[in-house]
Amino acid sequence: MKQGYFIAGTDTEIGKTFSACALLHTARQQGLSALAMKPVAAGTEADGENEDVRRLMAAASVVAPRELVNPYLYAPPIAPHIAAAEAGKPIKAATIRHAFQSLKPLADVILVEGVGGWRVPLGEHFDAADLAADLGLPVILVVGLRLGCISHALLTAESIKARGLPLAGWIANTVDPAMSRLEENLASLQQRLPAPLLGTLPHGITPEEAGRLLRLP
Repeated sequence: MKQGYFIAGTDTEIGKTFSACALLHTARQQGLSALAMKPVAAGTEADGENEDVRRLMAAASVVAPRELVNPYLYAPPIAPHIAAAEAGKPIKAATIRHAFQSLKPLADVILVEGVGGWRVPLGEHFDAADLAADLGLPVILVVGLRLGCISHALLTAESIKARGLPLAGWIANTVDPAMSRLEENLASLQQRLPAPLLGTLPHGITPEEAGRLLRLP
């Protein structure tokens, strides 16, 4: 592994998986091998698989064992710490760390996608921010462009800094194409976030197309 990044989000359903897939294509277009892991996923389809995990594996240029890409999968689409408690399968940092270390030799770039927002609980005394700190990875923040995104983004950036982690860059993902004053909000984010904008993703494009609009930090 030449470089790894933790993909965080300002909230749930703001395009972390889409952005991670796009970054995988960005790396591939630069001639780099790339894969992503989603350590914790909640919500399975009829075939027992998780759609986000499936998309990440499809976008990767390296085939990796599913149990390393996704060590923890829970069937109900609910908060992961609740799903883990109900399943009797607690999320352990050591298990995720082992999976990450096992994946490191396989690709030039490895992305680790978080679950939900930055502070989503993963256990009684363990959350997604703790996981990023445990892995020691610089963070790429996905900001979903919609009303309220400026405050969410700034609060998340402050929390990332408080954990002692570098904010390597951020992605502006247009989750609400009808957002009023989108360009003005984007300018405000660029002025206030202490990291470079890696790209702005329009609504309704494919991950391959998005990959050509992004850059790696």
